Amino acid sequence: MNYRHGFHAGNFADVLKHVILIRILGHLGLKPAPFRVIDTHAGSGLYDLAGEEAERTGEWRGGVGKMAAPFSPAAEAVLAPWREALAHLCPDARSYPGSPLFIRHGLRAQDRASFNEPHPLAEAALRKALPARDSRLAITALDGYTIWKAQVPPNERRGLVLVDPPFESRDEFERLARGVAQMARKWVGGGLAVWYPIKDRAAVDAFEAAAQASGFANVLVAELHIDRFDATGPLSACGMLLANPPYTLADDLATLLPELAGRLALGATARYRLDWLARK
Repeated sequence: MNYRHGFHAGNFADVLKHVILIRILGHLGLKPAPFRVIDTHAGSGLYDLAGEEAERTGEWRGGVGKMAAPFSPAAEAVLAPWREALAHLCPDARSYPGSPLFIRHGLRAQDRASFNEPHPLAEAALRKALPARDSRLAITALDGYTIWKAQVPPNERRGLVLVDPPFESRDEFERLARGVAQMARKWVGGGLAVWYPIKDRAAVDAFEAAAQASGFANVLVAELHIDRFDATGPLSACGMLLANPPYTLADDLATLLPELAGRLALGATARYRLDWLARK
C-alpha cells in the first residue's frame, strides 16, 4: 500500500498514534535530564482537513471527528494530554497536526528533536510548519532508515525513535525488523514507537516475531481495529509496536482502547489488542 498521509490525516490511526506519542513525551519530561526525539518519516507537519486530499477520503470524520464527545472519566484522563496539545496546535479544528508538531509541543527548553522527511514537497511543507528559529529542531531529507541508523544512540541517551513509514515498498516490514534489531544492539535502553498498517497479517506476525527476538527487554503491541479485516479494502486496522514504553502506558491503554474501539467503530467487529511480546 501507499500511505500518503494527506489523505488519512486525523483518521483513527492518527488518533491512536498521537495519543500514545504525547503520553510517551509526557513521561520523558518527568525527569529533568534532556531527551531527544528522532522522527524518521516526519511528513508535512500540518494537514488541512478541508483540503483536497483530506476531503477526498473524509477519513478524519471517522477519527478526530468522532472524538469531541467525552469518554468516561478514566479514559478522559488518558486522553487529556492529547486534547490539550490538539487545542493548542489547531484551535480552530480545521486542520490536524502531524507528529512533528505534537513532538515540538512536548519538548522542553533542554530537549531536542530531529525530523526526517525525504519527499521534497512534504519536506518543504514541514519546514513551513515548524519555526525556522527554533534551535531545538533539526530537519533532514534522507532515507528514514539511514537516519535511524546514523542518529542512534543520541547524545542525550534518553528519548524516543518514532518510525511511521509510508509503506510504499513490499519489503517495508523486513526493513522495520532490521531496524528494530539494529537499534536493540546500539541502544537497548532507548524508546521506540513503530506505527504500521494491518493489511497483511502474516507480515505483521513475522515483524512481531523479529521484534520479540530483537533483544529489547520490554516490547508492547497495541492494535486498533475499527471494522472487519479486509486485505484489499480501505485501511481498517493499525498497530503500534513499543519498545521500552513508559511503565504506566499499558495500563493507560487498557483503560482507553475498549472505549476508543467502540467510539471509532465502523462495524460490529471493531476491537483492540494489547499484548506484551517481551516483558522483564
